[in-house]
Amino acid sequence: MAFNLKSVRRNEALAAPRVLLYGVEGIGKSTFAAGAPSPIFIRTEDGLGGLEVDSFPLATKAGDVLDAIGALCEEDHSFKTVVIDSLDWLETLIWRDIEASYDAKDLAYGKGAVIAADRWRQVLDGLNALRNDKGMVCILIAHTEIKRFDSPETEPYDRYQPKLQTRSSALVREWCDAVLFANYKTIVKKDDVGFNKTVSRGISTGERLLFTSERPAYMAKNRYNLPETLPLSWAAFETAITTTK
Repeated sequence: MAFNLKSVRRNEALAAPRVLLYGVEGIGKSTFAAGAPSPIFIRTEDGLGGLEVDSFPLATKAGDVLDAIGALCEEDHSFKTVVIDSLDWLETLIWRDIEASYDAKDLAYGKGAVIAADRWRQVLDGLNALRNDKGMVCILIAHTEIKRFDSPETEPYDRYQPKLQTRSSALVREWCDAVLFANYKTIVKKDDVGFNKTVSRGISTGERLLFTSERPAYMAKNRYNLPETLPLSWAAFETAITTTK
């Protein structure tokens, strides 16, 4: 197709969001996803607890995840959201398959990470098909880890980030429309310990929040001009993306 000014189109419709949600243990990541419209879970770990949601059988290999995505692409259904729970367990399955298919020398010098990235692209391409052809919301859930970040502007510091290998994490984060960090709201209290010294300590309020923009303490991003924090619920997120264009 020739590209000219007649081919220009204005993008007005809000496409179904692609969301990566990661956060501290037990904060309610799966509950957030369960609140999305008509969700179907692709499980790579048995972590749904008492949530009453539809799900595929527990995936035991990476191919099971691709098969589930393929079934959603090819078969008629009423699901409006696909959830992969969780990405770090999917990464384990991907590497298990790779290590069973290649010799160690074939995976040396970073070659394994390149192969893994290709497997991730297959998953993301399948999710894109669900989004573009079926209008499905895509929610990817991950656990969190604290890792040192070597900033070119300041001294190194620790921060929260998704529990994924570096190349895989970058690929998924670039693909997503929103990378959301879930954590409890913390208030910093300073106590006077004498001799003109104070000690700062964090106090959790128990309130669960979504953090939507990058900060030194955590990775996050969004393409929706969202507030810096939101309540940890799908309803709050959906309302925010539809009112802050």
